[in-house]
Amino acid sequence: MSRFNKTVVSTMLGAALTGGLLIAGAPPAAAATCPSGASPVINGAKASWTLRCSGGTLSVYGWVEDTRADGKCAKIIAKATVTSGPYRHDFSACGWGVRKNFDWKFQGTKSANVTLQLN
Repeated sequence: MSRFNKTVVSTMLGAALTGGLLIAGAPPAAAATCPSGASPVINGAKASWTLRCSGGTLSVYGWVEDTRADGKCAKIIAKATVTSGPYRHDFSACGWGVRKNFDWKFQGTKSANVTLQLN
């Protein structure tokens, strides 16, 4: 390999590694506020949820589905800071093709971090 090619390859690898570190070190997503919603898809799971506010209560509702026969579960986690402190709800759908609905209430807040995971 010529010296020029080695330099180009080395530069490209360095940039890729740096980019990967920047992505891996990114801060967590900001909390969603109502009204809003999301429909994320990851390898092995998908979900859809809506955030609505009424009378000082945040409602987070939707569904989560396991989309792969791998022995893992699709999991939704919702975290919010309410008047009494931090609060968390989580819910799983286990088994390929299983879809489950969820409906949570958080008193005294208008925002929550909602995430989809596979575990």
